[in-house]
Amino acid sequence: MKFKIHNKFKSLLGGLLAINLLLAVPSIAATQDSTAVSATTTAVAVDSSAVVSTDSTVAAATDSATVAATTTASSTVAKATTTVKEEKVIDPQVYKNLVYYILLFLILCTVVAVIGKVHAIYSLTKRVNGKYNPLANNTLQAVLFFVFLVGFLAFIYYGYAVWGSWSWRPAVTEHGKDIDRMFIITTVIITIVLVIVHILLLSFTYIYRMRANRTAYYYPHNDAIERLWTIVPAVVLTVLVLFGFFTWRSITNIPEELKNSALQVEVLGEQFMWTVRYPGADGKIGKRNYKLTTPTNAYGIDFNDKNAWDDIKGDDIVIPVNRSVRFHILSKDIIHSFYIPDFRVQVNAVPGMTNYFQFTPTVTTEEMRDRMNDPQYDYVMLCAKICGESHYNMQKKVVVVTEEEYKQWLATQGKFFTEDLQKEFAQTGTDAESTTRIASTIN
Repeated sequence: MKFKIHNKFKSLLGGLLAINLLLAVPSIAATQDSTAVSATTTAVAVDSSAVVSTDSTVAAATDSATVAATTTASSTVAKATTTVKEEKVIDPQVYKNLVYYILLFLILCTVVAVIGKVHAIYSLTKRVNGKYNPLANNTLQAVLFFVFLVGFLAFIYYGYAVWGSWSWRPAVTEHGKDIDRMFIITTVIITIVLVIVHILLLSFTYIYRMRANRTAYYYPHNDAIERLWTIVPAVVLTVLVLFGFFTWRSITNIPEELKNSALQVEVLGEQFMWTVRYPGADGKIGKRNYKLTTPTNAYGIDFNDKNAWDDIKGDDIVIPVNRSVRFHILSKDIIHSFYIPDFRVQVNAVPGMTNYFQFTPTVTTEEMRDRMNDPQYDYVMLCAKICGESHYNMQKKVVVVTEEEYKQWLATQGKFFTEDLQKEFAQTGTDAESTTRIASTIN
């Protein structure tokens, strides 16, 4: 037996040495090639310096015509030399790194093989001495499971205590409080189930592990247990689903008078930007038709609708605090997502249709900065759908201000119906009365 083991190790070491030699040959060859190339380059440099000195002496002795001819010939030779393709030489360090990592991998494999052989010899020795226990491995595995259980529970606690405080902030909208309550209740229920299931699963592997002189009890079926673990989860999940349904219904089912009295804001998503449109003095957003899209009217606004003449283009999303805001969410090309984490708002922007979401912000940007102790903090609206390679650019700053600040900001924003669009609209054959009223309406 000892001879066979020794023979196997000898063969393994011999194989490793052979592989090392095979992998080292390209490295040595590349090193020799680079040395030869450097020597050749040095020789060429010496020759060229000698030629240059000789040529300069001859040029000094000859007339200007001969110098010109020599210069022309030299430039021709130089161009011919540069046109020759240079051979790409792989850096010898590449081969060295490759050999290093392969040898490291083989050394690790050797260590694992040695440990396996040592363990096999240890087991064989115990068998020979009559002390081998085939069930000892069960205890080892059960203890490892129990250790994993302790680490797992500690990690859950760490996740809630540390990461939870990093990622969780109370909502700053009225409806956000309902969503937060639903989220917390769901998280608590899921956490309780997670902890109980893992405690039972990983502790039972230790308590009921196979041991000597112990027979497992054959328990094929029990109707009461089957009913318990079927009915209880079904009831809990049904309650959670209904809870979420009624919460969402209370947020989205808004009376008609509240819809009309809210501030109307339209947001159009496209690759890779958002465009924000506010109504003018009339409080109504004009119609839009993608067929009317032109280089000067990229939004596709229908200026035959007089409500569109005073529509305002917002650089950011600015909304007044404690006032209901109704967003009209559209897409120009593909599916995007209107997502404001602090407001608990997330609605898809789908081409060909308009989605709506109405909410009331309760905390201004300045108040939030004081809470966060961060004077640079801003609310942000993001796209929650991966919509292309520049998806990360689809964000817009959201600013919550007082009513007075909102009116002041709105007065500084430009209108969609620019002078160029007014000229284009006037040339489309509209009636004279409408054309004369344009300037007075938008000013």
